[in-house]
Amino acid sequence: MNSLPYVLRYADESELAGEVSKHLVNSLTQAQAERGTAHLCLCGGRAERMVCGHLATLARSGSIDPSGLHLWWSSEAFVATADTSRNSLATLGVLGGALAVPPSNIHAMPSSNGSADPDDAAYIYAKELGATVFDICLLELGLGGRVASIFPRHPSFTAQNNLNLLAMGVTDAPEGPPEQITLTYNAINRSRQIWGLASGAGIAGCLADTLRGDPRTPAAQVRGTARTTWFVDRAAAAQVPYYRCDL
Repeated sequence: MNSLPYVLRYADESELAGEVSKHLVNSLTQAQAERGTAHLCLCGGRAERMVCGHLATLARSGSIDPSGLHLWWSSEAFVATADTSRNSLATLGVLGGALAVPPSNIHAMPSSNGSADPDDAAYIYAKELGATVFDICLLELGLGGRVASIFPRHPSFTAQNNLNLLAMGVTDAPEGPPEQITLTYNAINRSRQIWGLASGAGIAGCLADTLRGDPRTPAAQVRGTARTTWFVDRAAAAQVPYYRCDL
């Protein structure tokens, strides 16, 4: 059964990124101790790149075994391999020098260089993913409650209930390059833990809708099988009730 969300609040985006990176080191190390490997799904985006910057510094301590770490992505621009809009290119540019992950463990989504169209690329990625379960799936909250490349009021969202696929091609995307690839809820929601990142006043309403479970909000539909945690800064949480527990 999928978990109800927890919310952890931080003063600002910088503090959020630093704390998430510390949690990541601990959780990935624990996963490797329990199962020998750890599967981390990344999302791209400003907050995630800040997290990866902190993670790169912490990773030099050696607690994470790079040979037992697999990196995946929840969404990607369907563009050329060297295009700077690719999430995987940006993330690996930050992490590459600190975590010597074997190339066979880096599962970047196909580019337009080797795939006919986004649907073809999504099919290839789904085959590669297979039965893999992410230990942690990072998702950054976007406008309208977007996660990965699942956009509100768009076929990438409205078609989800009728999909048996693990990944799908996206066309006419309302943000970013018009052609993209995204994991579906079928892949995302089998993750052991989902960690949502939300920062900035511009998405305060989207975060509130997400935590209320608004069915029109893509992010409201994500749930990890063991735990779902939203790491949010003060600005993003402006419309979320705050409860203080005195023990």
